[in-house]
Amino acid sequence: MTELQIVTLPDEVLRKKGRPVTKFDDDLQTLIDDMIETMRVANGVGLAAPQIGRSLQLAVIETLPQVDENGEDIPDSRELFVIANPRIVWESRDVIDGIEGCLSIPGYVGEVERAYAVRVRAQDRRGKQIKLRLKGWTARIFQHEIDHLNGVLYIDKLTDRENFWTDEEYYNMRQAELEEEAEEGEEVAAEETAVSKPEKSS
Repeated sequence: MTELQIVTLPDEVLRKKGRPVTKFDDDLQTLIDDMIETMRVANGVGLAAPQIGRSLQLAVIETLPQVDENGEDIPDSRELFVIANPRIVWESRDVIDGIEGCLSIPGYVGEVERAYAVRVRAQDRRGKQIKLRLKGWTARIFQHEIDHLNGVLYIDKLTDRENFWTDEEYYNMRQAELEEEAEEGEEVAAEETAVSKPEKSS
């Protein structure tokens, strides 16, 4: 497998709708394997063909690992998907805001509203028709990658223009929020301790 070059903005291919995949031949299988390798080397959870300069309706997705009761990643718990010519055929009314980044917009993250659950119809890497029911973070990844195949980027869907940060800005903001939450927790604990202590009689 070969690591491919990931294209970044303002490359025009990122703004084009991909062509349908019509041949599921050996060349496509090689491309898919190379995309999976590229995604993993880049520590991504998804990669669409336009991101490696190929205007095709093709994407690879690998879910986040499951975690055990101690919060540790469970080995081999990630699920790999290859989708060609995908369509979202149903979206839940429930939506949720979440933070997204993109390998084609390195160094930045933003807040995007997505449907909590979706149903997708597509073809797998061999051309077989598949139907997928997805929810939560996996549904978010699918929506993000399918947007790529239609020339849409997450920055087009920000909840607000201000909700777009550099990686460093977002890290510092989250650290400040966590420290504030910790301080509030300590204050509440101190108040509960004070209330629980009986007054001493003289």
